[in-house]
Amino acid sequence: MSSLPRRPSGSDAADRAVTLSDRVLARVSDAGLAVDRRTKAARPKATRRRPAAPDPLSASATRTPDQVREARSLRRVFHDLGVSYRQYRRDTGAPVSSDVRDAARRFRRELSMTSLVSVAACLDDLDILTW
Repeated sequence: MSSLPRRPSGSDAADRAVTLSDRVLARVSDAGLAVDRRTKAARPKATRRRPAAPDPLSASATRTPDQVREARSLRRVFHDLGVSYRQYRRDTGAPVSSDVRDAARRFRRELSMTSLVSVAACLDDLDILTW
């Protein structure tokens, strides 16, 4: 996985036309901030602590903390897209789109920004995205 580029900020960014890739990048960046907040959140003190369960996303020998953060951010946005798509299907009664299914499988296999953008593109074609 490659490092995520920083999202543009300031009035210049608001003036430019925003592409789907930029919108997805902004969502992933926001998800990364949420992951950071969650990681740094204070836990209530307990009298007995359970041993920490191993983190399935951090194969400590192979992933850096930045790579773990990126993976969590991508998965969080993917999950949000899935919630939106399931709601759309419930509301419309539409069957599962083979394009969406293929894009989702590709994302699960590759776990990259490019594959996440392809999932978002399928949902954008269905006018599901509100962002």
